Amino acid sequence: MKNILFVASEGVPFIKTGGLADVVGSLPKCIDRNHYDVRVILPKYNCMHQNKKDMLHYRDHFYMDFHWKNEYVGILEAEYEGIKFYFIDNEYYFNGFKPYSDNALFEIEKFAFFSKAALSILPVIGFRPDLIHCHDWQTGLIPVYLHERFAGSDFYRGIKTVMTIHNLKFQGRWNVKDVQEITGLSDYYFVPDRMELYNDASLLKGGLVFADVITTVSDTYAEEIKTEFYGEGLDGLMRARENDLYGIVNGIDYTDFNPETNRYIPYQYSAANFRKEKVKNKRALQAELGLDQDNKAMLIGIVSRLTDQKGFDLIAYMMDELCQDNVQIVVLGTGEERYENMFRHFAWKYSGKVSAQIYYSEELSHKIYAASDAFLMPSLFEPCGLSQLMSLRYGTLPIVRETGGLKDTVQPYNEFEGTGTGFSFTNYNAHEMLSAIRYAEHIYRDKKREWNKMVERAMAADFSWYVSAKKYQEMYDRLIDQTDITEV
Repeated sequence: MKNILFVASEGVPFIKTGGLADVVGSLPKCIDRNHYDVRVILPKYNCMHQNKKDMLHYRDHFYMDFHWKNEYVGILEAEYEGIKFYFIDNEYYFNGFKPYSDNALFEIEKFAFFSKAALSILPVIGFRPDLIHCHDWQTGLIPVYLHERFAGSDFYRGIKTVMTIHNLKFQGRWNVKDVQEITGLSDYYFVPDRMELYNDASLLKGGLVFADVITTVSDTYAEEIKTEFYGEGLDGLMRARENDLYGIVNGIDYTDFNPETNRYIPYQYSAANFRKEKVKNKRALQAELGLDQDNKAMLIGIVSRLTDQKGFDLIAYMMDELCQDNVQIVVLGTGEERYENMFRHFAWKYSGKVSAQIYYSEELSHKIYAASDAFLMPSLFEPCGLSQLMSLRYGTLPIVRETGGLKDTVQPYNEFEGTGTGFSFTNYNAHEMLSAIRYAEHIYRDKKREWNKMVERAMAADFSWYVSAKKYQEMYDRLIDQTDITEV
């Protein structure tokens, strides 16, 4: 039995702000329990729902030397779907109304504390991992601390580390002096080939330098981050460590996202009967959101954070022109004010064609995935992306830009070979995006049989967590069984 420990700042069902939580909550369940004992450590946030807090049981506590003080470290635990979760409790650090605050320095101190505490609780809970799987900058100090103050102990010696980048843009950067004082790390760690990054300190960079292996959430993104455009100042390090860098596409939970059993959608359907049943969801959503009742209009769904990264400047540029076509557009999400207001404006201007739902609802998101004909994701960059996987599962064909995980998971339609599960465009260009949308409209309107075959292929694609879990297991085995990963 191999012991694997996940450490992260969020995980479903306990706390979620984004896709990281889905990975941390879903992947451990899909790893083979006959060969691996997988456990998870999360912060115990005060803002967790009460019904989640009620699942936790007190395990132990101690005081830890951190940032010139003796800090309380409480340990709580819960079991969920067969996986043991541990929670680190500290009133000062985890008491906010949200998991993350806008105070960057406090966040760095909070997650430096969390990283040290996550390592410190291991002898107390009696679990020695063979491998610690760290997620994003919030856990970047774990490989560094293992190399530094924990290295002298027999208990910690030989523990391997994996650092997963979910989004390289977020790095936990601050000035060296403050970070050094908070972490207690010596000058040795604050040089350009360790944690220093353009005169700042980067917690993520520390993790990337000292981890045994680096993974990211798609093959294409693993290649992209070696380039200056996508590398966020770390492209040189990514190139230097390319032999230890793996891309493994995220999955989705195929029980949660299942059009045959989904309780959120009014009409369940399958690959066998979607031709008759899927359109009923479309009519129901049109009625619910005040769109024109029109089976022939191609309904385009967008469920997203409304930010620059997601390509909304392209949509803004083309929206008037797109609304001249026989399409309907439904948007669900929140984000930058200018994009929220842009969609509100177009919903007013094209009443009956555009619906702007500027909030977030899990139930409505499922209805949009099930009801839409196509799903638009013109991202500037997208490490993996989960929305396109959900839309494929529902037989809603993605229209995406070829970047990161979008390129790896959506096969563009080829009318000559009769292949493909969606539509794509290459350059970050509004006219190219519109051209891809109009090509999709043409197939939808004039080649319905071809469209329906594509829907069948999309629904047959397997992006469940079990596929990703097998790849992670292979990597864990190589790392734990061999002392030198470079021999692999």
